[in-house]
Amino acid sequence: MAGAVTVSPLEVALDDYLRLRRSLGHKLDRSGRELAKFVAYMDSIGAETVTMEAALAFVLDPALDPATTVPGARLTAVRGFARHLAGSDPRTELPPCGLVTDRPRRRTPWLFSDQDVAAVAAAARESTPFPFRAQTLTTLIGLLAVTGMRVGEALRLDRADIDWDQAVIEVRNTKFTKGRDLPVTPSTIEALQAYLQRPDRPSSTSHRLFVSLAGTPVFYTDFHKTFTDAVNAARIGRDTPIRPRIHDLRHSFALRTVVAWYRQGLDVEAVLPRLSTYLGHREPRYTYHYLTAAPELLAAAAVRLEASMAVIP
Repeated sequence: MAGAVTVSPLEVALDDYLRLRRSLGHKLDRSGRELAKFVAYMDSIGAETVTMEAALAFVLDPALDPATTVPGARLTAVRGFARHLAGSDPRTELPPCGLVTDRPRRRTPWLFSDQDVAAVAAAARESTPFPFRAQTLTTLIGLLAVTGMRVGEALRLDRADIDWDQAVIEVRNTKFTKGRDLPVTPSTIEALQAYLQRPDRPSSTSHRLFVSLAGTPVFYTDFHKTFTDAVNAARIGRDTPIRPRIHDLRHSFALRTVVAWYRQGLDVEAVLPRLSTYLGHREPRYTYHYLTAAPELLAAAAVRLEASMAVIP
């Protein structure tokens, strides 16, 4: 049939594998993305099954930053897929679990200022001639900046997940399958209402809050590329060794919250569990990882220390 899309055997096998694993309760969002790249790479080199050579080339791609978790995530994903394939294809070679031996060091996040967020949003808006898509991008970037939500959580929001009267967003299908409610400011609710009520919003059967020009849910890969291009266009982090990422908006939100607490004179240790709950962390120790030694935080802590020292006789 003319124009038919050819699907490779590996693509079929990957679809079966992901469907099976997800039916058992595994989300595999990141693994699914990495395995899609792996299968595309395998098809590009004409490989019919997983081999050590192909796995090594993919996992240890020199274009990847070895300081990130990507090589390790790729290895874990490929090993799981290879085990699945080995059941029906004895030619499959299973990469060893020690292929990536070095524990990646924790990367330094880019701490977005309000000006940075505005610049990235403006660059994203200018990247498209379609007003509705521009509004989708800027609203999504703004929501991530003011709530610290994971990007996947924001993209999965349904319109019914927002309590417009109480100004609360219900986050479902989270990383640890535990929902949470996020109180937000009236201005955030107003921005979401304005986006939802745009006259040029595509008609759609989808209940998602954020949709594409076709009325379909916004895909992570598309938004990730647009965000990265906007960061580069806005020259954010251009003269530093840090590469700003979407997830850094979450780090920035956590830092701004703690700095504000210090300036209000609150007992940060006592209220930190609130931030952990808001961010969807299982324990406060995970939230500590977000609080890097930024100048703003150090300055706030120093002021607090000087105040406490002043009352010592």
